[in-house]
Amino acid sequence: MVIITAGMIGVGKTTLTGKIAEHLGTQAFFEPVGENPVLPLYYSDPKQYGFLLQIYFLNKRFAMIKKALDDDNNVLDRSIYEDALFTRENNAEGNITDTELSVYLQLLDNMMTELDELPKKAPDLLVYADSDFDTIQYRIKKRGRSYEQFDDNPGLKNYYYKMWSAYKKWFDEYDVSPKIRVDLQKYDLSNPDNVDVVLSQIDDALTELR
Repeated sequence: MVIITAGMIGVGKTTLTGKIAEHLGTQAFFEPVGENPVLPLYYSDPKQYGFLLQIYFLNKRFAMIKKALDDDNNVLDRSIYEDALFTRENNAEGNITDTELSVYLQLLDNMMTELDELPKKAPDLLVYADSDFDTIQYRIKKRGRSYEQFDDNPGLKNYYYKMWSAYKKWFDEYDVSPKIRVDLQKYDLSNPDNVDVVLSQIDDALTELR
């Protein structure tokens, strides 16, 4: 089966992906953040690098979802299905022009058409990691990536809040596959007992699918 995880930065999604893969004995595909040369540039100047960042991620996520659907036994840390969420928000923020958004959406449509031609056309389950915004802020600070910090950047904090809000609507409207929500505020994955609870919720969802 193919499982995709989704959620706001700082929520614990990458940790969740690793725990699911280990539990199920499957391969984990992690989002290319550490090796992404555009991401620090974007945080320093979103208006200059917004479109480049989205094209970079789109290319990487397209390659990942194709490989994942072909292998049919893995877990993806974020996927192409939520990519447009970031692009539309960057457009709303003025970081991406309407023309750039149009080019992006046409490219995305072409990619999704290609996915429709694969033997396996969609993931089997979406696991959406959720938390309140205060917890998101705390975890972003705790992991300490310098370009993500917002104490002296109220615009960046506002962007995080808008993305956090947009994710809730995105999850409600997502219809590509079955989906579940896991509460990583209540069940902080730093506690092994909470890991067991969350994995049990995912097991139950997979049992229903099977």
